[in-house]
Amino acid sequence: MERPRPGNGRRIGPYTLITRLDSAGGSGAPPVPEHRFIARSADGDRTVLVSAPLDGVDPGRFVVEAQAARYLLGPWAAPVTECSGPSPFPWHARPYLPALPLATALAVYGGPLPEHTVRALGAALAETLAIAHAAGTTHAGVSPAAVLLAGDGPRLTCFGAVRAAGPDGEHRGGLPGLDPGSLAPEQASGGRPRPPGDIYGLGAVLSYASTGHTVPDRDELPASLRPLVTACLSRDPAARPQAVRLLEQLAPSAPAPGPGATVLDSPATAPYLPAGWLPGRLVAAVARQSAVVLAAELPVPAHGNH
Repeated sequence: MERPRPGNGRRIGPYTLITRLDSAGGSGAPPVPEHRFIARSADGDRTVLVSAPLDGVDPGRFVVEAQAARYLLGPWAAPVTECSGPSPFPWHARPYLPALPLATALAVYGGPLPEHTVRALGAALAETLAIAHAAGTTHAGVSPAAVLLAGDGPRLTCFGAVRAAGPDGEHRGGLPGLDPGSLAPEQASGGRPRPPGDIYGLGAVLSYASTGHTVPDRDELPASLRPLVTACLSRDPAARPQAVRLLEQLAPSAPAPGPGATVLDSPATAPYLPAGWLPGRLVAAVARQSAVVLAAELPVPAHGNH
């Protein structure tokens, strides 16, 4: 069979593509570490978010990281549920949830997001990272491109994007799909990903959500978020706060997370995600995406086409 190519072929693995998740984006859009599509199974019963590696990414490492992404914990994580082998064309999939990439959300909103939305986003991601870190896991790919905004809360994806693009000990600058503004200095220079690197990435996400770019001037940040974001983006890993402390600062009423406490909680119970946390314009855009995907009529694949 002809090798499927993201954007040109109609299928990846067993899934028929409906549409790209990410738009082409402008010069200010953060790079995405993988090709992402909304797709549907041949029987029409399952809709998924399917991803494939960028050109230049080692397919073996891509699959290793995709397998690791099955075990990402937390109420706001979007773990991989299905993964191919490294050849002939690797891919992984997770269940589809109507959601906007963070860059798309800023474009739809017309600029940086409201401070209450940024705080809610940060609290949800801090809780997810606190749970992962307590379990001894490093996400290793926190960046604006890793964040999707759904109506009930954000989701963290792209697990392991830093390691998938290059082996430890090798400088990662300029590698495909990596956002230099989200890479902690110790990771950019080839150091093994550690929890403080996740905190740096979270700082970059909060910067992007509140200013439109990951490396803002200090005065561009909202005054109430400035000390927190600045601490996250410290060049010294030891000076960055732990995820549980960030959750306390962003959402003082939130319970302290633990591996067995909040993982099973319903997202609707999160005290830092009240009704209206997501601006109405973005809620409407999520609803439109859902309607388009539901209405998509896909060709039935020919017998034997895989």
